[in-house]
Amino acid sequence: MPHSLIFWLRQSRCVDCIDLLREEASLSNYEEMWKKLGLDLTRHDELLESLEGTYESIIASQRNRPKTMAYFDESVSVAHCARVKELVDRKSKGEKVIGTFCIYVPEEVILAAGATPVALCGGTQFSIPYAEAMLPRDICPLIKSTLGLGLGRMCPYLPVVDMAVGETTCDGKKKTWEILATMVPMHVMEVPHKKEQIDRELWSKEVRLMKDKMEAVTHREITFDTLKQGVGTVNRKREALTQLHDLRKGPVLPISGKDALLVTQLALLDDSERFAGKVEKLNEELEERAKKKVEVFPPEAKRILVAGCPMVVSNWKIHHLVETSGAAVVCDETCTGFRYYANSVEENAADLDELLENVADRYLKVNCSCFTPNQERVDDVIDLAKKYSVDGVIQYVLQYCHGYNIEAVKMEHALKKAGIPILKLETDYSEEDIGPLRTRIEAFLERLD
Repeated sequence: MPHSLIFWLRQSRCVDCIDLLREEASLSNYEEMWKKLGLDLTRHDELLESLEGTYESIIASQRNRPKTMAYFDESVSVAHCARVKELVDRKSKGEKVIGTFCIYVPEEVILAAGATPVALCGGTQFSIPYAEAMLPRDICPLIKSTLGLGLGRMCPYLPVVDMAVGETTCDGKKKTWEILATMVPMHVMEVPHKKEQIDRELWSKEVRLMKDKMEAVTHREITFDTLKQGVGTVNRKREALTQLHDLRKGPVLPISGKDALLVTQLALLDDSERFAGKVEKLNEELEERAKKKVEVFPPEAKRILVAGCPMVVSNWKIHHLVETSGAAVVCDETCTGFRYYANSVEENAADLDELLENVADRYLKVNCSCFTPNQERVDDVIDLAKKYSVDGVIQYVLQYCHGYNIEAVKMEHALKKAGIPILKLETDYSEEDIGPLRTRIEAFLERLD
């Protein structure tokens, strides 16, 4: 049994998570499960050791963390073992597991078909060399990390899913789906790149095609009642996350930006109902901490908003640099932040058709840089900067992400006009640029004085 997994589970602070995880005697069963899933056990163990080191140094090392963060620590520690076994057990009962890569994929429709959604995105540098053996080096690190986990046989989720759902938000992803289709059945949703009436009609049809596809895969009919239940479940999750992030608006910050990011990242991996309940409990503790003025940053810490590309689990690089430089990340305008939890689906509908239309309408409010024009995203950043009383904005751009990189020009102009200091950082998942990034961040923070 990999030493890293045993160590991580022993160090867990959670006492009421999945009971199975607490049985160290059962750990050998996970190795057998990984073998059956076709994982390369040596590489997989090296991956776990890499993630353990990153987590311990960046997340677990923080002081004065909320006690209820213990559940989310455990969720990371068991992501490759008990969570995978949970999905395998569900499959043995006839349920389906659906892999996703983007927040445009409607979770509500997946849940309505009795299936479980789980994100397949990669946020680690460790797997990138396995993708670069096939792909050009000048490709988005998120794409390379994701594909590398599959090619290197290190992702335990990929062999579990019955279907993966991609989308057309960027050219790199569109071609990556063709490669992944050789490993797992793929369905690709076409996301329009404008928001005119013809685009809305196209997207509405895509959501309905997704419904039909889910019914075919699960052999279950999606009804008004099942979709309404799915909508309610995901809305509850969004509302809990909204409350969490609203608690970062005040002068007392009861949770760090790194921990808030971690929670939102796990929304894409954990069971939706269980996750929502745990976030609600976290919010109760944060409210008490705020009342008692238990804060994780000194009052004089500069307040930073991070905008731009998504940050999936194990990618806490920018937040760590900011928060170890004396500032606080108080808001995330990203797909693992505001764009994920903003705007619930309208539950008031007369029939299934209207409810599907409500689902489609909500997802077109996600203001990704793939859209043109995209003034809504610029407006979002300025509005969030005001609501969270930020001192400055960091535009986070993954290398070779042309959409966010070019849109940064318009964003910078608008923020300067609004009197909001801004810094653009273009980076990848490696640690090679840690020094230069820290220097630039510290210089930016000095300018805010």
